[in-house]
Amino acid sequence: MITEQDITSVIGSTAVDSDGDKIGNVSEVYLDDQSGRPEWATVKTGMFGTRETFIPLAQAELSGESLRFPYDKAMVKDAPKIEAEGHLSPAEERELYRYYGIAEGTADNRDTQTTDTRTTDTRTTDGGITAPRPDRSAGLTGDQREDRRDAAGTVGHDTSGPTTDDAMTRSEERLTVGTEATEVGRARLRKHVVTENVTRTVPVSHEEVRVEREPITDANRDDAMAGGALTEEEHEVTLHAERPVVAKETVPVERVRLATETVTEQQTVDAEVAHEEIEQVEGDARPTDRDR
Repeated sequence: MITEQDITSVIGSTAVDSDGDKIGNVSEVYLDDQSGRPEWATVKTGMFGTRETFIPLAQAELSGESLRFPYDKAMVKDAPKIEAEGHLSPAEERELYRYYGIAEGTADNRDTQTTDTRTTDTRTTDGGITAPRPDRSAGLTGDQREDRRDAAGTVGHDTSGPTTDDAMTRSEERLTVGTEATEVGRARLRKHVVTENVTRTVPVSHEEVRVEREPITDANRDDAMAGGALTEEEHEVTLHAERPVVAKETVPVERVRLATETVTEQQTVDAEVAHEEIEQVEGDARPTDRDR
């Protein structure tokens, strides 16, 4: 039997059917308005857990993180579609009782109210109807709940968050400046052909004709008398001359490469940082003699 002390463990537990197959996760527990006992649990079902189905807790058994119901998975998924809006009307509760085959008992004279996915204890209102009161320890582990109970007795509490201790922590942002290497550009070498005119002076020689005369002597008399006495004759001489000849060849003249060097310079950066300031504000507490 599920009691009020089990609500914290029930919410968020895994709902399984009579065969041990998972149905879904328990999201809310509904309490009886008169007795304050847990009566119904809503379980998220469907492919994405978008539908909440009501299952009675009367015969449910909690074992570790699993909550076993005496119904099969198909029956739960086919249960009446009732919106989990924080309260069950008598008509809705009767419909659920009929579907699960449970005797209605005093269901005609009572409403059931949800815990809104939080563990609740009950307090009596002026009309004598129990209403749920949220317990801030919901969703915490055992150690965390124990720490929360220990902290409840400290002096003062945080109004903007969970109670910590009797002091407030002040924090501030600090600027940390460093450097990182980033790529800022690229440099490359490119080679192309440039044509230019080159002038060189080259000595050249050529042959020229000149007339040489020599007298007749005993040494050349025979050659001189070999021809006719009076005749016409031509004598041809081949002349030669040198001309400049241009020849080109490609030869390596130098090697060129890119090198990098690191140059350090000073650069100023600025940024905004925030810090907390703590000050006393007016309240209901009266200052003591020591504060004056």
